[in-house]
Amino acid sequence: MYNISLQQQQYKTYILSDEVADAQIEVVPERGGIITRWRIQGQEIFYLDTERFTHPELSVRGGNPILFPICGNLPDNIYTHNGQRYTLKQHGFARELPWDVTQQATQDKASLTVVLNSNEETKAVYPFDFQLAFTYQLQGNTLEVHQEYKNLSAKPMPFSAGFHPYFLCGDKNQLEVAIPSLRYQDNKTKEFHSFNGKFDFNQDEIDFAFGGLTSKSASVTDNSRKLKLTLDYDDIYTWLVFWTVKGKEFYCLEPWTATRNALNTGDNLTVLAPGASCTASFRLTANFF
Repeated sequence: MYNISLQQQQYKTYILSDEVADAQIEVVPERGGIITRWRIQGQEIFYLDTERFTHPELSVRGGNPILFPICGNLPDNIYTHNGQRYTLKQHGFARELPWDVTQQATQDKASLTVVLNSNEETKAVYPFDFQLAFTYQLQGNTLEVHQEYKNLSAKPMPFSAGFHPYFLCGDKNQLEVAIPSLRYQDNKTKEFHSFNGKFDFNQDEIDFAFGGLTSKSASVTDNSRKLKLTLDYDDIYTWLVFWTVKGKEFYCLEPWTATRNALNTGDNLTVLAPGASCTASFRLTANFF
């Protein structure tokens, strides 16, 4: 049995439930359309810095933040389009703006659709009319995110998009990371290194971008929590980013459609023709063992 309830917490929070599987997700549309929590049989799958979340001026550190119209950061936060310079903060603006709920369903699965439309605030930094419609679906131990990106402008619209899910973890030295790539770029040094499946978690920070993906599935097994997380994703996602900080109980495995600075370089950039749209999806599956 599936249901959706609405709670007034700090923000209006939609709780999607699969009662048979004892699974829930919590969605906060007005705080960047974010999924803040995902629980299965009382176990938290996502990490959330709840104290930081109470401060609207701070970015959310936890849950599943939305990245649009860029992933990562731009040099000096600047990109150029048609000879004009614009300023965009890291990961774009979608994760900071309020989204609207447009659809709910509880037949066969629990699903909720949230929508973000362009406005004068977005067009000041990204000169396009657009609509994003994301549908979150919960069924059993699986969470799916279906996306539709629409260009409502009379000119081609370039963008990259992605997600920044934070996963609660135990002892990081007991993590087994399976990413279908032979090398990564270290964002701190910009150097490329071969990948043998091992990380040195004694570093203060790991911020590695994996390209050249050879399949559309990756996984992380947390042996200390007896939890395997599998990420399956569409062809549009050309990069996976693994990020973690020493001393924090999370790691991030992030699907990106393009790497940093794509608005300037054009690398793997998605460009929608006037009036066109495209769809994408990814699936997270959590299995305890």
